[in-house]
Amino acid sequence: MLARDSEIEALVAELRASPWLALDTEADSLHAYPEKLCLIQISHAGGDALVDPLSAASLAPLLEHLAGRELILHGADFDLRLLRRTRGFVAAEVFDTAIAAQLLGRPRHGLRDLVRELLGVELHKGSQHADWSRRPLSAQLLAYAMNDTRHLCPLRAALAADLLARGRLDWHRETCARLVKTCAVPSVPDLERAWRLKGSVRLDRRGLAVLRELWRWREALARTLDRPPYFVLGHEVLLDLAARAARGDSVVPATLKTRDRRGLEEALARGLELPNDALPAREAPDRPPPVTREVARRIDALRARRDHLASALEIDPSLIATKAEIAALAEDHERGLAGLMTWQAGLLAP
Repeated sequence: MLARDSEIEALVAELRASPWLALDTEADSLHAYPEKLCLIQISHAGGDALVDPLSAASLAPLLEHLAGRELILHGADFDLRLLRRTRGFVAAEVFDTAIAAQLLGRPRHGLRDLVRELLGVELHKGSQHADWSRRPLSAQLLAYAMNDTRHLCPLRAALAADLLARGRLDWHRETCARLVKTCAVPSVPDLERAWRLKGSVRLDRRGLAVLRELWRWREALARTLDRPPYFVLGHEVLLDLAARAARGDSVVPATLKTRDRRGLEEALARGLELPNDALPAREAPDRPPPVTREVARRIDALRARRDHLASALEIDPSLIATKAEIAALAEDHERGLAGLMTWQAGLLAP
């Protein structure tokens, strides 16, 4: 793995001479909190490279170069968001092989499936629970990581040729451009709502107050321990504790380590002692607003038209328009079309 400034600079020099670049990343979201960027895999015309973001080497020269290139990725959403969140990186242009496969209507669009079906290469399945922050990484993990980018250039060539033959290359360019734009927007969690876990609508206001304090305690402890929050206590346990505490039946889980029990007990007490006028409000379940009979009729007609088009094109209907986009079109067709990509609007225009 490249872990020195001189090695990074030498890699950038090689990348400048390459007509193409393939990229992938690995994080430690199963083992740390918040997750860290742990590995960058790069393939180029001159070979393959693994870069260690956990080393003291500066990634600035590399990221600056990558930001000005088209990057080949598979399932780019995670990688682009991870790089934006951890390094402030924003790509200029990507070719996403997963999106290409979806727009071609391929029934399987996982990397292993595509490499096997289009290139005749069998990739070994990697571990889904690997700790990418460990050093040194095993030879098996390094080989698995490198395979994530090694075949992307020939895969891109095969998929691009098919997209061009079917007249969908522009669809792919626009879809990838929208993905880049979406992933460039910083993700800012709403801490005023993040504690409202799925299922919390069943709690009364006192239960919500307890849940909020329990969530804040768990969040702080997870960061202290550098472990994902569900390793401290699962969502279901927090909801159960909040409901029981609101009924006057607060019991600390026996599985909780002694060192952490006091913090949980204090969180329970804070929620139970909060004045009634300071309790968080209950929220109605998140249900779509009712629509008129005419709008419902237009939704059905648009859905039927979309599904017919998708069947003829042999692609998933949601690629043409999602359920929310269909509803927006039915409410206000012109405004709905404005929210679609050019190729989607062209298919659905009257």
